[in-house]
Amino acid sequence: MLISTYELGRQPFGLASPAAWLRAQNHEVTVVDLSCTRLPTDAIAAAEGIAFFLPMHTATRLFLAAVERVRDINTHAKLCAYGLYAPLNERVLRHAGVETIIGGEFENGLVEWARGGRARAGVSLERLHFITPDRTGLPPLGAYAKLVANGGTRTVGYTEASRGCKHLCRHCPVVPVYNGTFRVVQRDVVIADIRQQVAAGAGHITFGDPDFFNGPGHAVAIVEALHREWPRLSYDVTIKVEHLLKHRDLIPVLRETGCAFVISAVESLDDAVLEKLAKGHTRADFEEALRLMRAAELPMSPTFIPFTPWTTRDSYREFLRALAGLDLVDQIAPIQLAIRLLIPEGSRMLELKEIRAIIQPFDMRALTYPWRHEDPWLDTLAHRVQETIKREERHHVGRESIFRKVWDLAETGDWVDRPMQARATIPYLTEPWYC
Repeated sequence: MLISTYELGRQPFGLASPAAWLRAQNHEVTVVDLSCTRLPTDAIAAAEGIAFFLPMHTATRLFLAAVERVRDINTHAKLCAYGLYAPLNERVLRHAGVETIIGGEFENGLVEWARGGRARAGVSLERLHFITPDRTGLPPLGAYAKLVANGGTRTVGYTEASRGCKHLCRHCPVVPVYNGTFRVVQRDVVIADIRQQVAAGAGHITFGDPDFFNGPGHAVAIVEALHREWPRLSYDVTIKVEHLLKHRDLIPVLRETGCAFVISAVESLDDAVLEKLAKGHTRADFEEALRLMRAAELPMSPTFIPFTPWTTRDSYREFLRALAGLDLVDQIAPIQLAIRLLIPEGSRMLELKEIRAIIQPFDMRALTYPWRHEDPWLDTLAHRVQETIKREERHHVGRESIFRKVWDLAETGDWVDRPMQARATIPYLTEPWYC
């Protein structure tokens, strides 16, 4: 049995891909996505091996509750955890009864585990020749996030053209596992996976690569093939500011091949913080990338970590003023105004002496090193912003209205009315990018 607890409102590639590998070796595989379905107690009781897919922080926290229920139902199954956050949380997973931990390129390791191979821990960066993911048994695409665009919605599929990343951003959880390495999923496999999702009703594809332009030639060949076969199919990708500038000639290619928007992990508008995070760009670089994107009529969806140990009252207010001045109020998910720096086990943030000086002992339930602002007002503000966003989104309040509430919470001053783009012109997913 392969179990996913949560993957950003997507049908999990991390279940479909290893399911194909295991079934090719004649294993009977049950796939369970707990974000859409309940634990199937009978199937769990019958399983010989149960593997949990842990691609992100939230998924790993949800695993802690799920694994207790699984162990109550089946005390004999061998347990495995795989995915990005598995090796980062080895100590926690061992405590939870997990015997086998596989990080990095996990498909071949899961096959070895399923046929009774020796328990292992660690990361594999082997070059795999992938096979088409097998999505049999997963909830239908309609159960997952939708794309909202032009006043309507589209069913969203999800695939990956590459894993890992060439870069070493200090806060990124990909770095401790891949350490500057990235691996491609062969083009024919990516297209075959898209083909089966289009047949299942997908009108839009999210590429989950940590950075779509780590291999720009590979990426462009895929979206050109996608557009040739499905001219009306749209897609979204994640690309670093640094890569948008370096490969600016490819931005129009994205637009011409159906890209609906580009997510970019901007993280901060403070150059000193960007340097601490080793992001590889400056605020001026971001503003130039934004200009290039707008010139190509391709929306950018920036993501941020506004609450860091270096955030001050003035810098948070400047952050809000800058977003308004850059006409980004309607282009970012409100949660991006509230995200607080997470410091998981293995994070390169721990290299910084100033970080080691403020962290508390590792929290085995929260899966992070807790820290507090030097200014308690900022911790209170971060909490109030999060709670306000949750409350307002439950009532379907618009992004600009939420932004103005956050503006007031931060005591930013008088609001300056600016002409903003109509919401319907900016595509977005109903499950905003988080962690």
